[in-house]
Amino acid sequence: MRHKYYLECLRGMLGYKRIQHSLGVRVTASRLAELYGADREQAAIAGLLHDCGRDLPGEELLALARQHLVPVDDIEEALPVLLHAPVGALLARQQFGVEDEAVLRAIDLHTLGGETMTLLDKIVFVADKMEPGRVFPGVAELRQIAQQNLDRAVLWCFDAAITLSVRNGELIHPRAVHARNGVRLKLT
Repeated sequence: MRHKYYLECLRGMLGYKRIQHSLGVRVTASRLAELYGADREQAAIAGLLHDCGRDLPGEELLALARQHLVPVDDIEEALPVLLHAPVGALLARQQFGVEDEAVLRAIDLHTLGGETMTLLDKIVFVADKMEPGRVFPGVAELRQIAQQNLDRAVLWCFDAAITLSVRNGELIHPRAVHARNGVRLKLT
């Protein structure tokens, strides 16, 4: 029942493609949760709501972050879209009534990750990159890896995003690098 309510609210906040993406992340996160022994309902809710702040304009993301004392650094100032994850966690709590801290944390970390990521954090992070609507070189490889080793899938996502950012001459947030290295250290 909650999912129906969440979806109705999202329809007023997101465009059609973003809603389709969020539905894909919900299904993918739920399947990964089943595979890895995590709570499927938590994964489904975090997957559905993970991008609830994604369609907000940069100025509004910055304003909401500052209003709610979310730290904003120089890179987020330059790329406010990065704030859609922590602002999305705020919106999930305030507008959707989500009180589950694990779900809110997974929403918060789905873009840049974190040095220490819970199983749910990793599931939503990877599901966001590999849901069925995603089409990019290597996505089939990611989907295979995710079925075998979630940590390796998380590392793959970080490596692909960082490599693409370097190739395109884009800024790379240090939190993503620290999160990537945290996962990498656990794999050695």
